[in-house]
Amino acid sequence: VRSICTDRRASCLPSCSSSSSSKKKTRGTTLPPAAAFASTRRSFAAKVSASTASRGDFAKLTSEDLDYLRKHLSEGSVQTPEEVSDEGELSRYNCDWMGKWFGKTSCVLKPATTEDVSTILRYANERKLAVVPQGGNTGLVGGSVPVHDELVLSLKRMNQVEKLDKISGIVTVEAGMVLENLDNYLAEHGFMVPLDLGAKGTCTIGGNAATNAGGLRYLRYGSLRGNILGMEVVLADGTIIDSLSALRKDNTGYALPQLFIGAEGTLGVITKLTLLVPPRPKSVNVTWFALESYEDVQKMFALARTKLGEILSAVEFADRSAVDFVLEREAGTGIRDPFDDEKYPFYMLIETSGSSEDHDTDKLEKFCEVALEGEGEDGEGLVSNCVMAQDIAQSKGIWRLREGISDAMSTAGYVYKYDVSLPLPKMYELVEATRKRLDEQGFSNARAAGYGHLGDANLHLNVTSLTGRDDELLKMLEPWVFEWVASVKGSISAEHGVGQCKPEYLHLSKSDSAIGMMKQLKALFDPKGILNPYKLFP
Repeated sequence: VRSICTDRRASCLPSCSSSSSSKKKTRGTTLPPAAAFASTRRSFAAKVSASTASRGDFAKLTSEDLDYLRKHLSEGSVQTPEEVSDEGELSRYNCDWMGKWFGKTSCVLKPATTEDVSTILRYANERKLAVVPQGGNTGLVGGSVPVHDELVLSLKRMNQVEKLDKISGIVTVEAGMVLENLDNYLAEHGFMVPLDLGAKGTCTIGGNAATNAGGLRYLRYGSLRGNILGMEVVLADGTIIDSLSALRKDNTGYALPQLFIGAEGTLGVITKLTLLVPPRPKSVNVTWFALESYEDVQKMFALARTKLGEILSAVEFADRSAVDFVLEREAGTGIRDPFDDEKYPFYMLIETSGSSEDHDTDKLEKFCEVALEGEGEDGEGLVSNCVMAQDIAQSKGIWRLREGISDAMSTAGYVYKYDVSLPLPKMYELVEATRKRLDEQGFSNARAAGYGHLGDANLHLNVTSLTGRDDELLKMLEPWVFEWVASVKGSISAEHGVGQCKPEYLHLSKSDSAIGMMKQLKALFDPKGILNPYKLFP
């Protein structure tokens, strides 16, 4: 049995072909150093709000309201058109990052302390002024932008680490801290955030908690919900709930912080969190595999769990269409197809992380051999090709092929994004059914791609209209996609939430009794309905 790569400094991987395999085996290769990624976005968006809810009887902001807020909040906490020199400053809070949903707020509030947040909500509740809590504003369902003229409450100024217990691995942090900044801080002390997202450079840890974000480390470290130990929250009437427990065990009644995780800011505003943070791995390996079928993808996932066990940290997949979008966008940047001109229907990214480089590398190389050659004399491999990154730059290049899909498809046209959970065997059937539907109904200018997290059966189905926004395409996709997902017992939102995009389809994933109880909780915590109205509920 030969090692996939006996020399970690090698410029390429040795051939791993086998005469016993019926599949074509090709020589492995390595990637060039990752190039800087140009984030320029070509917008195909039309200004629209998914919500059709009327404004209701919420009060309108007056000059007297602004005077009160300026007087009682920390300096610099109130921004209106008169107080900003950049005309686009307020629009950044009114518009989601994809340029799909636009609100009409004329006031952004930027509290510096929990007490500021309490002052804002107490006053807003008394006046019945609607408020939209906002973190990094990277959501994909319009949950963090106004629908009408709600006040935007931005947590970005509350961005400090309060405490890190280096013995227990527990950090206390303000909600407005950017995820990547928190991870970088923890890295200096040998820890990491148990969450990784493509939007990590902009999203905030409080926003992650409010949406119960999933991401790339779910397989290894579980849900964010499971890693949050405590929380400080401000209710709609300004009451500060201090549940900042740093205890891993606390069986004393209701677990109150859990109510606010995934509630999308409709029950209260998260201001601080205590988070369990694991040790940062000393050894990380990334490998890219090419496969011929989704059936082989599923088998590879099962093989990875069996063979890699405790060091397995991420298992991602993407179809060729998704990878092509990235390669088209990244042309000339140094990011290229690891297999050059060899094209395959499916790709998998497998990451391992642990404490011993020699142990982890040896285990991964043996896994790659089995994946290519199969086990035993009559074994048959599951993959047609593979490449193992040889350094950090190559690892980043491989990850770019996966993480760059969403941006690449958004740049190519107007993209319709669907984030769903499905039984693993059904995941790719939705992509195939979508392509068939596009073809049958004559949408030749639309391209569908599938990718996602195999570890938690989370599919990202993206459909890009190459000619811009197409309402007829949207009518074809919705509610059909959501009904298809419900028909196989899936969830219409795996990790992005509901926002203003999916309330009318909530019944496809939640029973009437469950929705009724959610509404009762909303009425209890926020009887005047000022927190993030028009979202979540139909």
